[in-house]
Amino acid sequence: MATIHVDGQSYDVDGADNLLSACLSLGLDVPYFCWHPAMGSVGACRQCAVKQYKDADDTRGMLVMSCMTPAADDSRISINDDEAREFRASVIEWLMINHPHDCPVCEEGGHCHLQDMTVMTGHDRRRYRFRKRTHRNQYLGPFIAHEMNRCITCYRCVRFYRDYAGGTDLGAFGANSNIYFGRHQEGVLESVFSGNLTEVCPTGVFTDQTHSERYTRKWDLQFAPSICHQCASGCNISPGERYGDIRRIENRYHGEVNRYFLCDRGRFGYGYVNRSDRPLRPEWRIDRNDAALNLEVDAALDRGADLLRNARRVIGIGSPRASLESNHQLRELVGEGNFSTGIAAQELVCLATMQALNQSCGLPTPTLRDVEDHDAVLVLGEDLIASAARVGLTVRQAVTARRTELAAERDIPSWNDDAVRTLGQDSYHPLFIAYPIASGLDDISTASWRLAPDDIARLGFAVAHAIDATAPAVEGLEEATRREAETIAERLLEARRPLVISGGSLGSPMVIEAAGSVARALSRQTRQGSLLLVRGEANSTGLTMLGGESLEWAFDELENAHADAVVVLENDLYQRAPRERVDAVLARAETVIVLDHQRTGTWQHAHLGLPAAAFSEADGTLVSLEGRAQRFFQVFDPRYIRPETRIHESWRWLHALRAEVLRHDVGEVTFDTVTRACAERYPELHDILDASPSADYRVRGLKLAREPHRYSGRTAMRAHLDVSEPRASQDVDSPLTFSMEGYNGFDRPREEVAFAWAPGWNSPQAWNKFTDEVGGHLSAGDPGVRLLHPRPGKYEYFIALPERFTPRDSAWQIVVLPRLFGGEETSSRAAPIVERTAPAALRLSVDDAQQLGCSEGDLLSVFTGSGRINLPVQLDAALPAGLIGVPAGIEPAFVSGDWAELGPVMIGPVMNNGHDAEAMARRGDETGDRR
Repeated sequence: MATIHVDGQSYDVDGADNLLSACLSLGLDVPYFCWHPAMGSVGACRQCAVKQYKDADDTRGMLVMSCMTPAADDSRISINDDEAREFRASVIEWLMINHPHDCPVCEEGGHCHLQDMTVMTGHDRRRYRFRKRTHRNQYLGPFIAHEMNRCITCYRCVRFYRDYAGGTDLGAFGANSNIYFGRHQEGVLESVFSGNLTEVCPTGVFTDQTHSERYTRKWDLQFAPSICHQCASGCNISPGERYGDIRRIENRYHGEVNRYFLCDRGRFGYGYVNRSDRPLRPEWRIDRNDAALNLEVDAALDRGADLLRNARRVIGIGSPRASLESNHQLRELVGEGNFSTGIAAQELVCLATMQALNQSCGLPTPTLRDVEDHDAVLVLGEDLIASAARVGLTVRQAVTARRTELAAERDIPSWNDDAVRTLGQDSYHPLFIAYPIASGLDDISTASWRLAPDDIARLGFAVAHAIDATAPAVEGLEEATRREAETIAERLLEARRPLVISGGSLGSPMVIEAAGSVARALSRQTRQGSLLLVRGEANSTGLTMLGGESLEWAFDELENAHADAVVVLENDLYQRAPRERVDAVLARAETVIVLDHQRTGTWQHAHLGLPAAAFSEADGTLVSLEGRAQRFFQVFDPRYIRPETRIHESWRWLHALRAEVLRHDVGEVTFDTVTRACAERYPELHDILDASPSADYRVRGLKLAREPHRYSGRTAMRAHLDVSEPRASQDVDSPLTFSMEGYNGFDRPREEVAFAWAPGWNSPQAWNKFTDEVGGHLSAGDPGVRLLHPRPGKYEYFIALPERFTPRDSAWQIVVLPRLFGGEETSSRAAPIVERTAPAALRLSVDDAQQLGCSEGDLLSVFTGSGRINLPVQLDAALPAGLIGVPAGIEPAFVSGDWAELGPVMIGPVMNNGHDAEAMARRGDETGDRR
């Protein structure tokens, strides 16, 4: 700690900080541009100048850049000194000499850091009267719009893109006063974290293009605290709504999870909630070939209850993309013995294995923030950038943190970014990756191996044996593999805090068990390591803890006439099982009830379809891959703008349907009631009650505002319905209000912050006002509660080790490869994601291609028990022979580990991006959406 004196006041601060960070942590306002709390200081903008004095007797002082000056003990500075204020005003004036001053038409207007800092410095006159420098803008893809004329040369964009996120195709070109930030030639930005440029850039150079088509100022957007549903990382987001559509998603700060950054799928994959073909009213069909008849809510519940009462037995199929509350209500409706998780058997085995290891391997599960504090990483069977991109970004920070350690040895502070990177160069902590193809982190890995899943597992088991001789030895291990395993073991044991990462992407329980064995070996060596296991979907972890049978079990019960009715919750079965089997199961069922917010292939088979709320219209709880239960809240009431809709949360539909079946009074049900029932029903989920405040939470007697205090146009928004002032929707399910009339300040700490705003801070930099210190945790504590913890006991090794992978003649083992764009069910329905998605292709080794006599781009047919599909060949020199890589997210739903035959293309449907045209039409991929 250190004591600093600011304008005559004394404060205790962290002596390791610089003066800018220390002052901001104290709540003092100092303007800045180039500094960023996640990226440190480079002293490029000169905007954060303050007057520093030698001692108490010094009256003259000197100007220093607070971002480049240590917060040393007994430092004396003045923020309000006249010379410092004049200097800061002059700096922003010359920074803006070439700026177009186009705030009224700039999409950054109203949440622009440049505007905030201009006001803060008192600069309000433009004196420059000469020709301005101008630039040609570039097309950077469907996510990011480019307006270089607004640039103030702070270098934040390239520092984030290249230094922090590892991108290579964005740079600074030119010299002196003519610097250009862009690509060497226009084209799609390759980094999957490019969307963060919209928040990193302090001006309007990089803006959200998905928001541009239906743009709304930030102050006219309605927000709510929410959780990204596009993977299991559990990133916190702030979705903004206007006129019943989600217009953009911003990062919501969480000190233990995503902090300042999101991946592009999480930021831009929201378009599916705005699709024009969404079901809006209950639909009834006597026969699946009949046209759907729209029903009112009461009529739909009556018919649904009659169908279920008359059924011999009802099977419920849940979903890992639905909330805990909705899955619980479905299980209550059909009974514990009739509930399926809706997850395929192989994936369910992997999830159960991961849950057991998180509790029994002897090592804890780290938070994403914790991951950055590990100094050796072993990744088995995961391409983190494809399966959990935000985890991959965090692992990158852990590996590159070696530079910080080298700097610390030479007394260079970690915030001195340029000095740290210059010293560290390409120095990294050890990172070892075993995966069938090249991964997104290979550029910083110590070593990477391209192996079949069984060989990845054998490598992992060999590492465990090298760490602890009591772990089972791998029989028949090649000498080269043994030496590699010993090298990995040595580096993990040398580390202060090693990290093992695996997951279910390859569908191999053996790979997961191998990671668990390495973790057990490290725990027995009393190392302070961690084990992180990646799940596939937003609520995969929570649904595993809730329990239930596999999807195949549900199919068997229906096919064997043990049940004649099925209720499907937010799950497109065609994405999880072969089309022929799903068709047969749904045709055999006498009653099919589907709840969903998308018009999926499964919805088209429903006798009764109930329109469910998407994440933006519902309250619910998810459990992330680290076992953190987190709450997402309704952003808007869909019936406020569109009274004709009958959209409700799935848990509300299921509660009402159960009451109708039992002939009980439906009565009022609140979210807190349903969450409490879920917590009491499942002991492992008991702590979800602490995931967020209940609906009766108040600050100064006020509910929390969803809308900024400048929100306008509430009457005009409904003028086509009624010109009278409407009453805002009443929310009894959460502590938030659908109005600006509520608390939205920062001086009363709270966990659930819908949007970041503070007086003088309209940009995302306002999050600094809500944290206990810059880059720390929310002042009231970070939202959510951890559910997975190691349990004491004797940790046994897995002993049934796999044999070495052996290619077969005329058959290839399938490896389903996750992909960030197009590999997830809901985001792949968003137009910008569709545009960004690369065409699906069949990965084939060069040797296998020669055997088949095919070349790059040739079409091959893949035949399995799941069906047939035609895909163009993509040659991969590193892929092991005997494997074929099939991209996730295509139909039919292939299973990793299955064996397939390859052959020339047969006469059949025309293929388009890996989907046959008929299948695409069934999924509704040709219909438009409103971003």
